[in-house]
Amino acid sequence: MTQAAHAMVLRAFNKPLEMTEYPLPELSDGEVLVRIAAAGVCGSDVHIWRGHDPRTPTPIILGHEALGHVEQIGGQKTDINGLQLRPGDLVGWDRGVVCGECFFCVVKKQPYLCPGRKVYGISISCKEPPHLKGGYATHMVLDAKTNVLKLPEGASPDLLVSASCSGATAAHAVEQCDIRQGDTVVIVGAGSLGLFALAFVLNRGAAQVAAVDVEQSRLDLAAEFGATHVLHATETSPSHRLDFVKDLTHGRGADVVIDCSGYAPAITDGIRMCCRGGTYTMPGIAVPVGETPVRFYEDVSIRNLVIRGVWVSDTSHFRQAVEVVLSKRYPFDRLVSRTFNLEEANDALGATENREVLKAVIKPS
Repeated sequence: MTQAAHAMVLRAFNKPLEMTEYPLPELSDGEVLVRIAAAGVCGSDVHIWRGHDPRTPTPIILGHEALGHVEQIGGQKTDINGLQLRPGDLVGWDRGVVCGECFFCVVKKQPYLCPGRKVYGISISCKEPPHLKGGYATHMVLDAKTNVLKLPEGASPDLLVSASCSGATAAHAVEQCDIRQGDTVVIVGAGSLGLFALAFVLNRGAAQVAAVDVEQSRLDLAAEFGATHVLHATETSPSHRLDFVKDLTHGRGADVVIDCSGYAPAITDGIRMCCRGGTYTMPGIAVPVGETPVRFYEDVSIRNLVIRGVWVSDTSHFRQAVEVVLSKRYPFDRLVSRTFNLEEANDALGATENREVLKAVIKPS
């Protein structure tokens, strides 16, 4: 086993990440040292890099989406299925570490609302040992409270890495929507989050799913995933899209609108596409986006509309996302458009910010 790890460190917002060497630490009981096999570059990583996420300290190793092989274990550790972890196992993990003791963890059963929740690559600095708390690195140290999932032998890390963030968040969003057999759903934003949401709503029996995006390549992939209709956001007006959805539903509107775009001006349009008694849910907003005007009487109250915020996910959602990828029902192999070496992490962030890729993955080894 090597005696040092390397990581790309964000020392100041809006500045290039810097390659840094760290010693491999001695592990405490329950900690796991993993060699990173793949780290996904999430759109949130770009927001963090630009200083938009109020949770993020510096210095920090970015990368909250990651999978790796177990290299060393402090004592013994089992995964969420009770399987004993051993060196060499390919594993994924819940990116959030919660206390397990507070009101939200124990009583509400909503650990993603834990006030003490810390997130690898987002809110845990690399300033103090053991340093290795983000995926843009050769190694990561998983806290003893981290929920780990052993993955099938031979599974593709590139294919599964998005399940830990966009996949898990999409599972949480769809779980909140009470989708029924035959429903009509609109998904705004056909990136990784939107495509996972598309897979989940189809699994729940949605009959018509319209995907909206500004990139034709993403809409084409949404169609491959099973979207029955696609709408190019820059080639159609809000009134055109509203009329289109009304025509699909005999004038009612969509049963569910899932906004995966994180684009504040899309909120009003999305709300108006919902039918009476419908649900509008927002898994795409991960950083502050300012205020958006809503006509609560006309668009919410008299329509009995449900507006749901969706904040991240928990381990059950991560497991669902892994299962939907492993089902091979959907072309998740088309999600990753480019891989980068660890030294190219800055290029990966730039390509993601400029929408040159649908999903970038960093391969440290």
